[in-house]
Amino acid sequence: MKLVCRSYQDKIPLRYAHLTVQGGKNISPAFTWTDPPHETKSFVFSIVDPHPVADNWVHWLVVNIPFNIRELKEGASRHPLLPAAAVELYNSYGEKGYGGPAPPPGSGPHPYVATLYALGVETIKPGRDSLLNQVLRTIDGTILAETSVTGFYER
Repeated sequence: MKLVCRSYQDKIPLRYAHLTVQGGKNISPAFTWTDPPHETKSFVFSIVDPHPVADNWVHWLVVNIPFNIRELKEGASRHPLLPAAAVELYNSYGEKGYGGPAPPPGSGPHPYVATLYALGVETIKPGRDSLLNQVLRTIDGTILAETSVTGFYER
């Protein structure tokens, strides 16, 4: 399985940064993926900043992406472009959906790790306010494959 994001090939463009960053538009980037295991019944997608200052800050968490979907379109968060069955959970900003990069100025480049999990179950039922660790516990034992791509952003 392979995850691709053209915006994550180098420095993440400003338009994807959070609204708290001057010039940030908080637009969710586009991601595509290929070759999931044949047994895949759904996907979970996350973007996390593991930088020590950020302490695994969750920027986007989407569950119950149908098995036949192979992309999240640019701007899909909080928009009809998101697959109908998919559910966006809260990010570390306390907002539902995507929350772009906004690292503290001077803290250096932060890695933003986008991860796609292929699951052997059609849906999961984490709580509405679930965070990444709760979702990972929920999908433990159902993960068929996972792949990730990393982009960097700094102020």
